[in-house]
Amino acid sequence: MFSMVNQVSLNMMSVSIAEAIREAARTLRQAGVPDARREAGSLLQHVIDCDRTFVITHAEDLITLEAQQSLRDCVARRAEGEPLQYITGRQAFFGLDFEVTKSVLIPRPESELLVETALHLVDKGRAAPSICDVGTGSGCIAVALLHENQRVSAVGIDLSIEAIQVARRNALRHCVSARISFVVADCLSALGAGKPVFDLMVSNPPYVAVSALNGLQREVRDHEPRLALSAGIDGLTIIRRLLLDSGVLVKAGGHLLIEIGFDQRAAVERLIDRTTWKFLGIHKDLQGIPRVVALQKTCS
Repeated sequence: MFSMVNQVSLNMMSVSIAEAIREAARTLRQAGVPDARREAGSLLQHVIDCDRTFVITHAEDLITLEAQQSLRDCVARRAEGEPLQYITGRQAFFGLDFEVTKSVLIPRPESELLVETALHLVDKGRAAPSICDVGTGSGCIAVALLHENQRVSAVGIDLSIEAIQVARRNALRHCVSARISFVVADCLSALGAGKPVFDLMVSNPPYVAVSALNGLQREVRDHEPRLALSAGIDGLTIIRRLLLDSGVLVKAGGHLLIEIGFDQRAAVERLIDRTTWKFLGIHKDLQGIPRVVALQKTCS
């Protein structure tokens, strides 16, 4: 596992783990990267394929020249603003390790609220609930739901073929691929308007307004897929489509959960068709920001 760590190297040009982290942190700090030392440590762990405990307990071990150069290459990418997750190719979400690439949005802690809310509804619902994850991206939401509840089956939809490929690999990684299918489609367009088939529909759609893009962190603005970030002038284009099109696909008494932006609560509430949906409320994230809209399909 630690083939790139050389504890007995006599090459005086080699540096220790501690020295490599100090050098990397100094470069990142000069580039304005927050938490520079923590990120330097994470990059070194990636390069020499080890965990944080190993780094701490083997601080004086020497790393090879090859590892030193690999670390410097990774640090240069991070200093230019590329997110740590795209460099390492992974991100933790809901206690699971997910593959991420530049084709998918990086899973965020606030989206875990979407999973928590969905699990609560699923636990109270039908014996074998069917879920649709619209804009599945890395598949983190659907895969986390399936991992937590063995009764659930799911469909993951995304417009990006590359994103679907990542989601498939994550489903395999966490042993839930037998219970999920993936569809390449623009929102719900491929599902038609037949008999309602889903007990629950979830979505973390693109919701950043075009006018707000320039104000995003450089890591987000310059590196994450624009398709997964922004939708229309006010950021509500996909949310409007979901509210309009999902009613015919969700069973009576079923639910729709949508993640929204920090300033979109009032606008989204106005878009809800109260003849189709019962408004259950908006759940706040750990920062107290209204984050997840919860709706229930009316029985009429």
